[in-house]
Amino acid sequence: MKRFATLLVILACAVGMVSAQQKVGAYTTLEEPLAKELFDLFQKETGIQVNWQRLAGGEAESRLEAEKANPQASIWVGGVGLNHMSAKIKGLTTPYKSKMLANTPAEYRDTENYWIGLYLGPLSFITNNKIAKEQGLVPPKSWADLLKPEYKGKIRMPNPTTSGTAYNMVTTLRYVFNGDEEKVFDYLQKLDKNIDQYTKSGSAPGKSVAIGEIPIAVGYAHDQVKLRVEGADVTITIPSEGTGFEIASMSLVKGGPDAVNAKKLYDWILQPAAQAIIAKWYVVPLSKLATKNPVAFSMTEVKTVKQNLTWDAGNKERLLARWIKEIGSKR
Repeated sequence: MKRFATLLVILACAVGMVSAQQKVGAYTTLEEPLAKELFDLFQKETGIQVNWQRLAGGEAESRLEAEKANPQASIWVGGVGLNHMSAKIKGLTTPYKSKMLANTPAEYRDTENYWIGLYLGPLSFITNNKIAKEQGLVPPKSWADLLKPEYKGKIRMPNPTTSGTAYNMVTTLRYVFNGDEEKVFDYLQKLDKNIDQYTKSGSAPGKSVAIGEIPIAVGYAHDQVKLRVEGADVTITIPSEGTGFEIASMSLVKGGPDAVNAKKLYDWILQPAAQAIIAKWYVVPLSKLATKNPVAFSMTEVKTVKQNLTWDAGNKERLLARWIKEIGSKR
């Protein structure tokens, strides 16, 4: 009887260990429907449950920093690459050389394998055609256009302290102004007069335009194309001076509690089934295993600025502190 009881205890421990292994905690900056489709399919195919939470890019980075001594997630999926680069600098993520690595061009992944790019997305403007017509507005076609007095209180954009999208816009302007930060912040102060509010996430302003809350917003083209495909009467324009773009990326969390399953999810996201799901969302996929949605913008039709992502990530804290001091704190 004693031996039988001991066997039961051992069996219970083994079952508990297996059960504990069949989960992984994830932070994601992907849109919720996309994240759900991805993680549900992963669970269906592997039996591993993904306990995920959707956060804006800046939020995810801040959460990882706050939890550095006791990480609650093991993988971070999606979000502007600049946030992933910044997280690397802060020691929040850990390198991983995936078996699927070679399918992604070297220029879109970290040389030390701390992060890997999933897709590209250029910054663009979105205008609600009905509201613009009613208010006598013409869709903006350049960064300079956004400063026009007729747009006062009619533009919505994300907050760079919480949104990687908005920080990407700040760094883009630095390249537009040939590295002159004084011109950048002079521009941002003038633009602030035309901003009705700064949102927490990068995709929120475009959604507000789609439902007619505000005439104009700044965001990523793929989010805006999706809104148009779903029926929103909008015009999408790429700034004529040149635009920046995100490298939406993926990283493993340093010290994450579910490291083994996080690596399984990481590898799986780089495989064809997951890549096909990502490509449906009108992005420019980076893996050679994925095919771009024909409705999505092609990077060959977009004039881009030449970004130095290492510099952008390394100066993030300084630039955001200045934005808060000169703009954010005065609203």
